[in-house]
Amino acid sequence: MSVAFRRESDEEHEEPRFELPIPAGPNLVTEAGPALIDARIAALEAEAVDADEPRREEIARSLRYWHTRRVTAIVAPPPPADEIAFGSRVRIGMDGVERDIRIVGDDEADPAAGLIAFSAPLARALIGAGERETVEMPGRDGAVEVVAIL
Repeated sequence: MSVAFRRESDEEHEEPRFELPIPAGPNLVTEAGPALIDARIAALEAEAVDADEPRREEIARSLRYWHTRRVTAIVAPPPPADEIAFGSRVRIGMDGVERDIRIVGDDEADPAAGLIAFSAPLARALIGAGERETVEMPGRDGAVEVVAIL
């Protein structure tokens, strides 16, 4: 039968659902990272119990992501006291405003709470710097000052 006369199902028009993208590189986490991932897995599993079928499919996709992230998590060693590294807590100055941040893993990041992923441009610019140093960020006018390593 010609395609012109064939009734197409609704499923043929649905957008494909791809897996959640895994960030490239090592899955570094702080000492709190594994517990944070475990809590997200537990919350998703609890939500799946009462969810309808479309939501359960979304949850299953998220669970595949978080289980992969849990298995591949590498707890980073504590940062040195005199140089910014993964896990460092830092007070920075940008545009005349001081702000405290911590460099964390991709899945731990929450910029509004001062948790910056180690893969973010700001973190990449800061890693390796010491107190009272000034670093330049690509694509940004003005330098970032390292006020203190906390």
